[in-house]
Amino acid sequence: MAEEKNNIRNFCIIAHIDHGKSTLADRLLEITGTVDKRKMSEQYLDSMDLEKERGITIKLQPVRMMYKTEVQSSKFKVQSCNFKNESNPEERDAKTFNFELYILNLIDTPGHVDFNYEVSRSLAAVEGAILLVDATQGIQAQTLSNLYLAMEQELVIIPVINKIDLPTANVEQVEKDIVKLLGCESSSILKISAKSGLGVDKVLEAVIREIPPPANNDAKPLRALIFDSYYDTFKGVIAYVKIVDGEVSAGDEILMMASGAKSEVLETGIFIPELKKKDNLTSGEIGWIATGLKAIEKCRAGDTIASLKFKVKSEKLRNEELLSKEPDGEVKPLLGYKEPKPVVYASFYPTEGDDYFYLKEALSKLKLTDAAFTFEPESSSVLGKGFRCGFLGLLHLEIMAERIKREYNINFILTSPSVIYKIKRRNSEKGELEEIFSASHLPLPEVIAEMHEPWARVDVITPADYIGKVMTLMESIRGVYVKTDYINDAQVIIQYEAPLANIITDLHDNLKSVSSGFASMSYDIIGWRRGDLVRLDILVGGDKVEAFSRIVVEKSAMEIGRAMAAKLKEAIPRSQFVIPIQAAIGGKIIARETINPYRKDVTKKLYGGDVTRKNKLLDKQKKGKKKMKNMGRVEIPQSVFIEIMKK
Repeated sequence: MAEEKNNIRNFCIIAHIDHGKSTLADRLLEITGTVDKRKMSEQYLDSMDLEKERGITIKLQPVRMMYKTEVQSSKFKVQSCNFKNESNPEERDAKTFNFELYILNLIDTPGHVDFNYEVSRSLAAVEGAILLVDATQGIQAQTLSNLYLAMEQELVIIPVINKIDLPTANVEQVEKDIVKLLGCESSSILKISAKSGLGVDKVLEAVIREIPPPANNDAKPLRALIFDSYYDTFKGVIAYVKIVDGEVSAGDEILMMASGAKSEVLETGIFIPELKKKDNLTSGEIGWIATGLKAIEKCRAGDTIASLKFKVKSEKLRNEELLSKEPDGEVKPLLGYKEPKPVVYASFYPTEGDDYFYLKEALSKLKLTDAAFTFEPESSSVLGKGFRCGFLGLLHLEIMAERIKREYNINFILTSPSVIYKIKRRNSEKGELEEIFSASHLPLPEVIAEMHEPWARVDVITPADYIGKVMTLMESIRGVYVKTDYINDAQVIIQYEAPLANIITDLHDNLKSVSSGFASMSYDIIGWRRGDLVRLDILVGGDKVEAFSRIVVEKSAMEIGRAMAAKLKEAIPRSQFVIPIQAAIGGKIIARETINPYRKDVTKKLYGGDVTRKNKLLDKQKKGKKKMKNMGRVEIPQSVFIEIMKK
C-alpha cells in the first residue's frame, strides 16, 4: 500500500515575472503528451484571455501529467536544496520503484508581486518546487520573495537556469549567484531553454529523482486542504484540493471545518488540465471536489474538508506540532493560509442602480476564485450604493476591474485607488486612530489633529550601472535609504523605506524605465508614520467628482492637481459647451484646465447682407451653449475612471 504513493510527485514552478514559467509548463505538457500537439498553444495553462493578452499568469493552474522513466539506483544524492538540511547534500535511501509510469501534479503559478498570494497557496499543496531563473536577467526581486516562501514550507528546491540559448545569456554568473544564494552544488543546477525544449527532459527526471513522494495516509480520516475554487452553476462550488489524509469519493458527506458547512460530494476528479471525473481521490493526490454548495462564502481557500463519518475537533490550531497528536476518532483542521491583507482600496459603484445586486454577485464569484480580494458594501451621497474593495496592488485592481467588465458585462464607476490612512480627531479623548479607506471619507481639515500613512521596506535589485538613477528615483518618492548589498560585482540589492502610496502607484514602471528594464522590486509593510497630508478634489464642470478625490502630500498637491487636470483634459470627450476641470484643496483652486467645445459654423448659410445678421446668429449660439452648460451634466465615460487610476 505504501509503495503505491511512490509514483506521485507534487510540485510547482516559481520565478520572477517573465522568466519563462508558462513556457516551461508548455514544454512539460508536450513531453508528457498531456495535451495533443494539434491543440497545443502558447501559455496553454493560462485560461483567461487577459493572461494571454498581457503575457502574464494571473491564476494558479493545476495539471496532472503522466511520464514514463526508469530509476535503477537504490540510492541517490539530493543535490537540490532541501531546507531541512541545507548545509550539505545528504544521502537518502530510496526504495526500488516498481513504477515506470509516474503521476506528476504541476501547479503553474504567477510571478507578479500582486499575485504573490496565489504562489503561497500553491506551495502549501506540494512537496517540491522548480526555481526558474532567467539567464539574461539573473536573480530578481520576486525570485527571492518566492524562494523565501518555499523555504518557510521546507520544500525541496530544484534550481533551473532558463533561456541559455539567448545571445545575451550570462549562464556562468547566474550559476554562481544561485550557488551563493542556495548553498547547493553547481552540478545540481539544470540549464535549459524552455522555448526550444533543450534540457527540459532533465527537469522531469530531477522532479522524479529529488522531490519526495507524498505520505501514504489513506487509512486516516479525511483531511483535504482547499487551495483554490470556482463556482459552477450546476455543481455549486468546485474546490481544488490536496488530499492530505484519507480518501474521498462521490456520495461522501463532508464538512467545511472553518465555515461549518455540510454537504454531499457530487463528483471528484483530476486536472488534465480540463476537469476529468475520477471515482475517488486518495492521500497525496491533487484534484477537485464538486461540493454542491450554492453559498459561495461557505467554501474558501485555506479551509479543511473533513468527513462527517468521524468526530471533528474544529478549534483553530496555533501550534504546528499538534497536527501529529490526533486523539482517537478526532480530526483537527490543517493549518490554512496566512490571511492576505489588502494594501490598495478602491470603490465600485454601478452606473445603473438596478445593477447593484448583479455587481454584488459578480464580486462574490470573483472572491471565490481570488481569496486575496475583499469587498464590503458602502454608500456615497453622490454615487449611491456600491462596494469598497481591497487589492494587493494596482495590477490586481486593474485585472479585477477588467474581469468584471468582460465576464459580467457590468458598467461601473471606479474611484481613485488609495491605501489605508489613519487620523486622530481633535476631540478624541483617548487619542485613538481612525482608519480612512478613501478620500471621500476624510473629515474636514479643522477636525483632524494628525494623519498617519503606511510605510514599506522596498528591496530593489538592479545592475550596478543604474545605482545612481535608481537612488534618485527612490528619493523622488520620499524614500529613506537603508543599505546596499552586492549579489555579485554587477548586481546589487538597494533597500529603502518609503510611503506605500508612492510605491504602489507607478514605482514599478518608473523603475523599469530608469534601469532599461533590468531592475525589479519587492516590498513589505513596516508600519505607520505621521505625514503632512491633504485631500485633493477634482471638479468637472463645477461639480465635485468623488471618484477622483485622493489624499496627497501637501507639498506635492499642486503638481499632482495639475497632472490630473491635464490628464482628464485628454481623457474626457469634448462636448458642445466649455468644460472646466479644476483641482482644489478645500475651497482653494490650485489648478485648472479647459476642454474647448465643438464649434458649429452657424454663419455658413449666410451669403450676404449686413454684419448684424452674422452677429445675431453668433449671439444666439452663445446663449444656447450657456443654457446647455447650466442644464447639462458632463458624462464621464467608464474608460476615463480606469485611465485616471494610473498615475
